[in-house]
Amino acid sequence: MRKIVAGKLHGIHVTEANLDYHGSITLDPDHCEEAGILPMEFVEIWNKSSGARISTYVILGERGSRCCILNGAAARTCQPGDQVIICNSVYVDETKLTAIKPRVLTFDKDNCIVDRLTYSVKSAESGGYSFSIFNVADEPLPIPALVAK
Repeated sequence: MRKIVAGKLHGIHVTEANLDYHGSITLDPDHCEEAGILPMEFVEIWNKSSGARISTYVILGERGSRCCILNGAAARTCQPGDQVIICNSVYVDETKLTAIKPRVLTFDKDNCIVDRLTYSVKSAESGGYSFSIFNVADEPLPIPALVAK
């Protein structure tokens, strides 16, 4: 089994850092649903502004709020306005790699979605793999069919 990217919120801006909360990251359910990120799911967070990298779990905030709130200890790693990448993952058998189509959202400074992308891996004729990124405009993305446990 290999750990593979399942979805990303790329370049979303931190809206708040709340040190006195129990922990986790609070995200807008609209963003999570589009990227395929579940409540209570562990995610990796990479701060583009500072280089900090952390792991925590997702809780859902107010729908439509475009929030990205770092809570508890995670609040020490990000400041409001920092750009972060939030990534979830799945474990799959390498033979199923080409079936995974991660959903990636990119954001403007107000956390409005700018691009809806999907990653695609195909088996190359010469052996190995090829990798492509597709802009899917406003079309809904399919939910990844393979989630190995």
